[in-house]
This record gives sequence, structure tokens and C-alpha cells, in this order.
Amino acid sequence: MSTPYAPVPPPPTATSSTAVNAAVPWADTKRESRFDAWLAGLASEHQLNRASLRIASADASFRRYLRIDGATGTLVIMDAPPDKEDCTSFVKVARLMHEAGLRVPEVLAWDEANGFLLLTDLGNHTMMQVIDRTAAPPLDLYLNAVDVLVQWQLASLPGVLPAYDEALLRRELGLFPQWYVAQHRNITLDAVQRTTLDAAFDCIVQNNLRWPNVYVHRDFMPRNLMAAAHTALPVASLGVLDFQDAVYGPITYDIASLMRDAFLSWEEDFCLDVTIRYWEKARKAGLPVGDDFGEFYRGVEWMGLQRHLKVAGIFARLTLRDGKPQYLADTPRFIHYIRATCARYRELKPLLRLVEQIDGIEVPSAFAFGRV
Repeated sequence: MSTPYAPVPPPPTATSSTAVNAAVPWADTKRESRFDAWLAGLASEHQLNRASLRIASADASFRRYLRIDGATGTLVIMDAPPDKEDCTSFVKVARLMHEAGLRVPEVLAWDEANGFLLLTDLGNHTMMQVIDRTAAPPLDLYLNAVDVLVQWQLASLPGVLPAYDEALLRRELGLFPQWYVAQHRNITLDAVQRTTLDAAFDCIVQNNLRWPNVYVHRDFMPRNLMAAAHTALPVASLGVLDFQDAVYGPITYDIASLMRDAFLSWEEDFCLDVTIRYWEKARKAGLPVGDDFGEFYRGVEWMGLQRHLKVAGIFARLTLRDGKPQYLADTPRFIHYIRATCARYRELKPLLRLVEQIDGIEVPSAFAFGRV
């Protein structure tokens, strides 16, 4: 999960290498030297103002983004150490999305050996940043996102992207007991609790694998959609970022990601409205969403449950292993999503009780005269 480009202070006016290095710190001086040499080789071709180099944003992974001025506007540089990040999938998926007609960063230059990429800049403002949380939900923005999603899914072909198969689903679910339960909550599950969790995971995986496969972004949410800009493209103006983990998997995933956001929550009636509109557009376009919306919505909920169990584990890992505690602040949102879905389905009631035990949530169980 990434934090896309964001507005930054004005660039330095000095042209010395010392001033530039002060604006963009490097922990590894050898990597800094390789970067300087790579950027110097591109400066003339792309008319780069090297003194304008500045931080754009960091990432939940080991990537970071820099911004630099060119002759016709700003460009973005991805700094992705190759021993920690493989940019091959980013370049591949960027091409697939571009061919599908989506607005994505164009790769202008790539130092594959060192993990430096020069990219076109999609702007300063994500969909998340332009949403006013104190106002009514922005239906127009979400329908724009739905249009982008449908167009991306229509480009789907088997055998192009990695399979979002049972092995990957189970590996992701395993992050919850490993990092959230054992590491974050310091709880060792007993045999009965482990059996409950395993049975729930089996049920979740089986339900999610029932759905036909399409291209799946895997983090299709407002933080990774860029609001902006007039464009001649057929799908309005939302750009797409953070797509390097794309796979070929259940069609229910990305709409669940959009409407059950890791960082932003809406009332269920709005989520239901947008999901219905997506289902109608997708069905009209010939995508395999089925003819029964109720069944589809159930699939979205079960896919969202898998995602939030995974994300709870990832955010715990980001805090405990990677020193990024800000992500765990959103944990109550995941637990709410998990509990709400589990409460709705009889098969998931044992998981609901287990999650409440893990989080120390006491739920009234006695009723008298109609009162809790």
C-alpha cells in the first residue's frame, strides 16, 4: 500500500550538489552516487533541472518518490532499491494499463540494475485528498473510479499476470495470525482457537475462489487514484498508481477494495449504491459478475473480509518490523469491517467470536424484557 505523490515545499534555488543532496537525503552514499550519475545522463534528453529535485512521498514498501522539474512540467522519480523491490512488475502493469486506455505514469527511463525510474507526473492530488469528509460522499468521483475499474477489467487476459490463487490467498490470510495476533496482540492461539481460525480461512478461500478471474489491481482505493486533469482519454480523469502488485483473480476484489477502504469509511447505503452501479455497468459490459446482485454483494463482502484480515496483518508488520506505526491507527476500521461481515453470515459467527476475544471486545449476551 502506497502513499502517492503529495505536494511538497518549493525546490531549492541553489544549484550545488550539496544543496540538492540536502533536499534529498540518502542513507547509502554509494547508491546516491549511482543515482547522481544516472540522473546526469538523463538531464539533457529530458531537460531536467537537477537543482529542483525534492521528496514527493515515501511508501509503505521500501520505495520512495522524488519530484523534479523539466522543460514542460514536473516529472517523478521512483527510487526502489533492487534488493528490496522488483520494478519489473511495475513497468509491465504500467504498459498493460496504458494499452487499456487508463491514465498511468509513463516510464520514460529505467535503470533496472539500480532501481531508478523516471516517470510522467499525474499531479499533486489524490482522490483521497480532494474528498471532503465533512460533506456528502462524492458520488461523481466514485462513479469515475467505477468506470476506470470496468475498463481495466475489460482488458483482462489469462496467463498475463500472476494468479491470485489459493496459495496466495492463504499466504495473505496467514499474515493475520502471524503479525496481528501473535506479534501485535501478543496472543498465542490455543488448539481450539487455531481450529476455528483454520476453518474460517477454508470457508473464506472457497467462497472467494468461486468467482471468475479478471485483472486485479489489489489496492484500488482513493489513495491510489489521482484526481486531476483534463484528458482526452475515454475514462474521464482519474489516474491510477501503485499497481505493481496486480494479479489475475476474483472479480469481487477491486470493488471491495474501493468501497471498503483501508483509510476511509462511508455509510453502508452509499457503499451499496456504488457497488450496485458498478455491478450494472460491469454486467452491461459483459464482465462475469453474474445476474444476481445479492449473490455478487455477498461475494464482495467475503472478498473484503479476506482483504481486511490481510491488511490488519500487514499494518501490524509495518509497525513492528518496518518502524511505520502510523498505519496501525486505522486498525479499528479493519476490525469493524471484519466484525460487521462476520456478524452477517452464520458460517462466520465462530470467527466473529474469536476476533472479539483477540481484541478484548465484550459483547452483551444476556437479554431481559427486550433490553440488552
